[in-house]
Amino acid sequence: MSHTHLSASAAAPHHAWVGEFILLASLWGASFLFMRLGAAEFGPLPTAGMRVLLATLFLWPILLHRGEWPALRRHWRPALLAGLINSAIPFALFAWAVMHIATGLTSILNATVPLFGALVAWLWLGDRIGRLRWLGLMLGFVGVALLAWRAPAGVGLKSGQAGWAIAACLLASTCYAVAASYARRYLVGIPPLATATGSQLGAALGLALPMWWAWPAQAPSLRAWAAIVAIAVLCTGIAYILYFRLIAHAGPSRALAVTFLAPVFAVFYGVVFLNESVTPWMLGCGAVIVCGTMLSTGLVKGWRR
Repeated sequence: MSHTHLSASAAAPHHAWVGEFILLASLWGASFLFMRLGAAEFGPLPTAGMRVLLATLFLWPILLHRGEWPALRRHWRPALLAGLINSAIPFALFAWAVMHIATGLTSILNATVPLFGALVAWLWLGDRIGRLRWLGLMLGFVGVALLAWRAPAGVGLKSGQAGWAIAACLLASTCYAVAASYARRYLVGIPPLATATGSQLGAALGLALPMWWAWPAQAPSLRAWAAIVAIAVLCTGIAYILYFRLIAHAGPSRALAVTFLAPVFAVFYGVVFLNESVTPWMLGCGAVIVCGTMLSTGLVKGWRR
């Protein structure tokens, strides 16, 4: 998922965007389930590669229909590079991680994106971080450390790789954070749909050879193909459009809050469809991470407006 911060007009009334907010959270929460179902047969690299390739094919006609191809043509270099940082690398890392730890756990770790985003923006863009935000950063990272300390493996999966899988999730979240600051530096003023389509194309080009090299010898089942199509069209293509609409209608801080609701859906899907277990420790650490992230991003003040 992308977490790029873009400027927005005045926020619309709650009833105008709350439905899209919940729908987007449910779609991004479902991405971890579909990744697990796809990666089980395709493997991580083909899962990530097919996800961005099909998302590109889905978004391209919409881009042409809205007349935003000239904008992408003018800014194709930064858009393609954004795709490597914001999609290719993190999608592959998450697709590998869900094969070794519970999908609900990966979604909670994904909620650290704004946490890393605040840190990267401070280091790279010179954003100021006050005492309350520093407290939030420390609180969030403590939550991550506690969660990693007693991480549950996915049902039927090898727990020996759990530590590496958590590291992969955190590296993927860092990639999203770097991509957000990169977008603020190099992609400002480019239409969101052009950025989204260009980034998916860049990711597809970057993953083309790895996907071909790692393609499974045995033909994947119809269920695995359906999972790949679902994650590409629903959780990537449509989710991008919803996300940018939400930024325009509700404002960036409220759009960012989708990150905190998505794990609720992901945990629910994991329990219902994958028979995953949810421990009080896991939920408690998730709450600590979310609280720390809300403080570190200044979102608490953002909701008072």
